[in-house]
Amino acid sequence: MNNPLSYFKNIETVVMDCDGVLTNSQLLVTESGELLRSMSVRDGYAIKRAIMADFRLCVITGGSSKGVELRLRNLGLPHYFAGVSKKLEVFEEWMEFHDLDAEKVLYIGDDLPDYEVMKRVGFPVCPADAAPEIIEISKYVSPVKGGYGCVRDVLEKLMKIQGKWKKLK
Repeated sequence: MNNPLSYFKNIETVVMDCDGVLTNSQLLVTESGELLRSMSVRDGYAIKRAIMADFRLCVITGGSSKGVELRLRNLGLPHYFAGVSKKLEVFEEWMEFHDLDAEKVLYIGDDLPDYEVMKRVGFPVCPADAAPEIIEISKYVSPVKGGYGCVRDVLEKLMKIQGKWKKLK
């Protein structure tokens, strides 16, 4: 793994998976069959700060949850794609629509459905508990597990390195 600090400097866009990144990969199944997920408020805070710092953020997930969608919309996340079986196709279309440079994109993924997109971006990163194949291709592995502040770790580092994580008064 190269020095990850140099990769943080040029990032303009952050794309991430949800389950295993914003959540801890655990599903609570209710008696009615509803699937509930747990998310870190610290990740949410970092997402809000990143949006305020003018980073473009996007979530592309294979899962589908109205609760997750509502949470992310309430944080101000403008781009959310759920129920995606071919993440690379959605990613490429979104990148083309916004005329983005993949080299300036950081992608946070944790499992095999993220592999193709992670190979395509300039800065693939993952949580500490990602699948071995994902850890192997990541240029930065957060010391934090998915759903427990991994996104906060990555976004805070990104903003601090770029001088956009301002101290609150």
